Amino acid sequence: MAATTPATSPAAPPRGRRDSEMRARLLASPYLLLAPAAIALAAVAAYPVFYGIRASFHRYRYGRDLGGNGLENYRLALHDDVFWKALWTTARYVAIAVSIETLLGLALALLVAREMRFGGVVRVGLILPMTIAPVVVGVIWRLMYASDIGVVNPIFSALGFADPNVLAHPGSAFIGVIVVDVWEWTPLLFLIILAGLQSLPQEPLEAARVDGAGPVRTFFDHTLPMLRPVLMVAVVLRVIDAIGTFDQIFVLTRGGPGTATQLISTYAYNTAFQFTQYGRAMAMVVALMVLVLLLTLVAIRSMRRAAARTAA
Repeated sequence: MAATTPATSPAAPPRGRRDSEMRARLLASPYLLLAPAAIALAAVAAYPVFYGIRASFHRYRYGRDLGGNGLENYRLALHDDVFWKALWTTARYVAIAVSIETLLGLALALLVAREMRFGGVVRVGLILPMTIAPVVVGVIWRLMYASDIGVVNPIFSALGFADPNVLAHPGSAFIGVIVVDVWEWTPLLFLIILAGLQSLPQEPLEAARVDGAGPVRTFFDHTLPMLRPVLMVAVVLRVIDAIGTFDQIFVLTRGGPGTATQLISTYAYNTAFQFTQYGRAMAMVVALMVLVLLLTLVAIRSMRRAAARTAA
């Protein structure tokens, strides 16, 4: 009787190979989990960007695509005095609003970071404006600025001043829309800076107090240098968002009186939907997008240099 050879099981893969496969799975798992959200975001965001860039190279009449016209829309935009005025107005609006919001947010964060009674209630009250939709904010402030039923004119009258009629004059209208932006978006800077303050290491601050440094010197010598990266991130995020401001301006003034509050966003809207020059409007928006990307790259490089200096 012939002897039977027992069946042998397949050899297990080497331990090193199994470890490498496990590491590859661990490295790939975050990307696999993010893939559905990334695909959805690309479908929602990438297509409008692609369509806008394509439209900026086409000529339209009454909504009909008449075919490509090369760089003509960009040439018209760059030779448009109203475009450059709107760009200058946007730059002034962003610079003034973001500067005030940063200073106020920093001051409020320093105040709230201290132990205080009802601190939670104060924080909720400070972030409340940010939770309101921008269109609703515009409606609220338009009613407050109204010359007949608003509250701003009676307050000035009670103080002995003439009625400002905020939205009726170019200078006051520009100040008025900045006030609205500061009221709504200072809470964003406040939250980011407060989180940065609470994450700072306490050892340098305690050492400065032991050495006899006062609150002002401690802030400028220790707190502010450590907080600078957080401030730069907050300012960059707010600048990018402020450049595209549309809702409040459209509800409050629609760019008026005249062109006093006309930003790039409102001018592009009017060009597209009032004058049906879709290609020209898209050329303005694409040019603005390129400008924002360049500013973002410069800001990121500056933040990396600042982080490197801090680490050194």
